[in-house]
Order: sequence, then C-alpha cells, then structure tokens
Amino acid sequence: MVTNQPIPPKGGSLIGATTVAWEDVYKGNNVMWRVPRNIRYGDNVVVRQDETAVFYRDGKVLAYLDKPDRYALTSMSVGAIGNLIQSLTGVRQEAEVYYLQRRTFDGKFGSAEPYTFRDADFGLVNLRVFGDYRWRVSGPDLFINQFVGTFGSATTADVEARLRDQMVLLVYNSLGRLKDQGMRVTDLATQLTTIEQAVLGFAPQHFNPFGVEIQQIQGLSINLPEEVQKAIDTRSTMGVLGVNYLQYQAGQAMTTAAANPSGGAGALAGAGVGLGAGLGIGYGMAGSMQGAMAGGSAPCPKCGSLVPVGVRFCPSCGNPVGAAAPAAGGVACPKCGTVAAPGAKFCPNCGGPMAPPTRACPKCSATVPAGSKFCPNCGATLG
Repeated sequence: MVTNQPIPPKGGSLIGATTVAWEDVYKGNNVMWRVPRNIRYGDNVVVRQDETAVFYRDGKVLAYLDKPDRYALTSMSVGAIGNLIQSLTGVRQEAEVYYLQRRTFDGKFGSAEPYTFRDADFGLVNLRVFGDYRWRVSGPDLFINQFVGTFGSATTADVEARLRDQMVLLVYNSLGRLKDQGMRVTDLATQLTTIEQAVLGFAPQHFNPFGVEIQQIQGLSINLPEEVQKAIDTRSTMGVLGVNYLQYQAGQAMTTAAANPSGGAGALAGAGVGLGAGLGIGYGMAGSMQGAMAGGSAPCPKCGSLVPVGVRFCPSCGNPVGAAAPAAGGVACPKCGTVAAPGAKFCPNCGGPMAPPTRACPKCSATVPAGSKFCPNCGATLG
C-alpha cells in the first residue's frame, strides 16, 4: 500500500473541502490505499471504474462506493451516500477512507511448517506445499473489517502475508478431507489436478468471511521427505518390473557386487546373511535370486535391475538383454549370445553348452578343444 500519496489540491464544494482520488501512478500492484487524512463532510471523493472507496470509522465500515462517479459529501439527495452523510454530520464529522482495487491479483504460497499426513503404508509423513493462486476483493466491507479492523493490516504486504497463510491452511484442510476419502501419499503426485480442484471447491467457505474470492489454483507442488520419496520410487520400479521386494533387493545386491568385484562375494554373502537372519533361512540371497528366476525375471547384465523374461531391453538402462557382451564376469553363450553366470555349463536360454566341444589327446589323454591340431600338453599331432 502506498502511504505517502499526496491529496490532489482540488477545490471542494465547501470552503476547506478537498477532492480525493487514487491516482493511477500510485496504484501498481497495491490492493488498497488509505487516504492520508480523514474525510469530512463537504469533501469530494472520486471513484473510478476499477475502484471501491470504503468509509471506515470506529472499527467498522460505514459505507462503500463502488460505482464510478464523483461524490460530493454534502447532499442528502444521493441515495448511495445518504446514510454516510448522516454519519458524517454527527458529533464526529469525519471518517477514514480506504480505496480498494477490484482487479484480479496473482499470489504465491508456501508452507513454513510441514503438514503431518497419516498414511496407511508410510505412517506419519511430513508434507510441504507450494503453489500459485489468483484472487480478488469480493466484499469490500468484509475485507476492510477483517484485514484493517481485526488483523491491523496497514500495507498490501500485510494483506498478502495473511492470504498466504490462509492459502496454506486451506490446502492442508483439503488434503485432510481427501485423506479421509482414501487418498494416500502414493497418490499425491498423480492427483495434483484433483487436489487443486478440491482446494478451489473448498475456498469459498474459507475465504468468503474475509471478503476475498479465490479464482484459480495452479502450479501446486507437494514435497515429500527424501526417504519417503525413495520408497515410493522403489515401489514404482517394482511395479514396472513385476517383482516383489525380495526380488528387487536381490537385484540391487547383484548391482553392488558387480560394481565391487574384489568384495563382491562378501557383499553377496553379507546380503544373504542379512536376509536370512530376517527370514529364517541360511542363504537369503541365494533364495532371493532363485525366487527372482522362478518369478520370470533375470538381472540385467549391465545395471543389475531385474528384467522380466521375454523383454529384449532393460527397462532401467536400455541395455539389450540376451545379446549383450559379457559383463561382470558373465560368459556369452556361443550359440545365442545370452550372458550366463560365471561357471555355467549350459546356456539358460537355449540350453546349449557354454564351452566349445572338447576331446581327449590320444597320447596323453589331456582334454583339448575340438578342432585343435596339436595337444597343448604333450605336443602330439591330432588328426
């Protein structure tokens, strides 16, 4: 609110009277302006198309003028200000005047304190909300009585700060109602438009007592704690891959082992012991991997994510599955190219032998690859 706007030095209808107007150069984004001195009987008040002049005294609104015109506070013949003139001709012949803009304003809101959302899966989750809204003054008398009289707002910044707090409270109340209707934390990201519409629907009963109309809610963002967001991402990945939690954990353990060849065995063993301790089995990781294979999934040779059987490309990293080069110690099948675990004797995809055919040396009986011309052990010529 601009508080130092001068009163135009125009003549009034009575000696000493003043004509008051809110000059455009001082409006800007200010929702209201208080005339620097009180208005007295005999003054003139100019109201333009996009303005409302509110007369305020003794903690309440006396009247307001919302039709564009030049009002001389001297005549009883003007119905719109008859009661006001009667008030101004009493013992105390003056009143404060506030100008209000009737146009729409844009505002932002954000929570300073988190909102505790009780979720069936994740328990108590602290949420923070942010967004944009559009608003306007719908009830000049209620607006001045609340913001000037009750809250003691002296500037537009005070009004906007109060509206931001009320917007956050409205969003929190709306989330509480939606939660009672079955909405969960995992639904928030995909239901932002629904939440915005719910907030807009609950806005009138919340803001009407303040003389404010909320016209639009947009850009709503609900931030989750990092650990909850990770858990939701994990659940989403499991849904895409079609695996359960143990299968997902087994794939993650394999990724860790592949990234640390020197300690891979220890990592797998440690993971197995940890799962075994929790599930009552001796080799938890081995059981998890068997469960993953039995469930129709296999780890990606590049990133370790579990990939459903029949999928040609890993949904996590895009690596071709089944025709990729050996990775993390795996061996490619010489027949179909599928990467098998180290030490596998037969291809898990086509069933072919993983090593080339061999034969015994007729002289020393050493095993040599089929097709060799000389024995690598004794040097005998092979037919």
